[in-house]
Amino acid sequence: MPVFPLKAFQQVSSANPWTYLVFGLIGFAFGFVLESSGFGNSRKLAAQFYFKDLTVLKVMFGAIVTAMVLLFTASGMGILDFNQVWVNPTYLWSGILGGLIMGIGFIIGGFCPGTSVVATATGKLDGLFFLLGGFFGAFLFGETEKYFDQWWNTSGYYGRLLLPEVFGLPTGVVVMLIVLMALFMFWGAEQLERIFGQRDLSREPKMRMVGALFLLVFAALTIVLGQPSLEEKYARIAPQKEPLLQSREVYVSPAEVFHTIHKQYIRLVLLDVRPEVQYNLYHIRGAENVPLEQIPAYIRKLLAYPPSNTVYVVISNDEKLSTQAWKMLVAGGVPNVYILEGGLNNWLAVFGKDDPQIKALSVSTSAEEELRYLFPAALGDRYQSAAPSPMKYEELEYEEKIKLELKRDKSGGGCG
Repeated sequence: MPVFPLKAFQQVSSANPWTYLVFGLIGFAFGFVLESSGFGNSRKLAAQFYFKDLTVLKVMFGAIVTAMVLLFTASGMGILDFNQVWVNPTYLWSGILGGLIMGIGFIIGGFCPGTSVVATATGKLDGLFFLLGGFFGAFLFGETEKYFDQWWNTSGYYGRLLLPEVFGLPTGVVVMLIVLMALFMFWGAEQLERIFGQRDLSREPKMRMVGALFLLVFAALTIVLGQPSLEEKYARIAPQKEPLLQSREVYVSPAEVFHTIHKQYIRLVLLDVRPEVQYNLYHIRGAENVPLEQIPAYIRKLLAYPPSNTVYVVISNDEKLSTQAWKMLVAGGVPNVYILEGGLNNWLAVFGKDDPQIKALSVSTSAEEELRYLFPAALGDRYQSAAPSPMKYEELEYEEKIKLELKRDKSGGGCG
């Protein structure tokens, strides 16, 4: 496994230390709101399972749909890039099992992990015992996970999966459907409270109707606005990114790519964006074939689990296709993306001189993205120049351009 340099960890810990204060204030405010809402009381929490008090359902689901409509409205307006928002990868079967375990614990103990912390902070012994039980469960899981690791990490794994992709519907339509479902659940919860909890709905605040109206308005707005395409996203960041292309800061030489392949602290991913038939003819060993039209789907895959020390180098025969792919990846929020300078033609000019199987074309049309070499067969990476010897080319000189941009880690959320 690649070893991440100590310097990088120091940069992460020392950058913007004031953010820890912000996180602390947000955590305190969240706990304060939970306690003020009565969520530190196990009886109030348990009452939802008897349909007497469904405040937990309404508050938590209300927070989810409010955040959802504001998030996608901001994304549709270009204020926020949703690709920069961490979405927990989907592990279907292990997620279902974990949810059942937590749900049973919630029913028995009367708390979820977050509310047990609130209860403990206010001196409630039942919250303390639940919290200690949670710590013991986490310890037990850590000690036994090795026995079911493969199932836990691979069963039902879908990566960064979103409902619009599952149902093949526009994002705004899915947002509206979820809002309608939430409002129906809120109405149904009140009817259950009226029947089982003898709750007088006439005394409920009228402002909840205004809140429901605002949810519907914002959901409709997400349908009207839609979500920006990669081309629209790049147009917004073009003033910052185009100078990098013009100054050729993101075009890295074959020599630098070659040496970066052998750096242990960098995980180098070579993305060959040519059509599959050209990739099968010749490609650099270890390169992954992702044709240009597949880049949008590939971006969603990258955003699921991108290691922070990953660098992407886009490759085509020349620079036209790779530059287009670079724009799409950058617009999609993928960090540390570079372009192989001169493409495979330049790579072969450096490493293909001594490859007896490959010959340069004597006459070239000079057309863009033309591979200006002859190959006897489609051998892919089995040519000598596809994997040059580290010993033979260790003295190659180049201008170092690759700079590792550290990507923020995932963040947690929700009740737990």
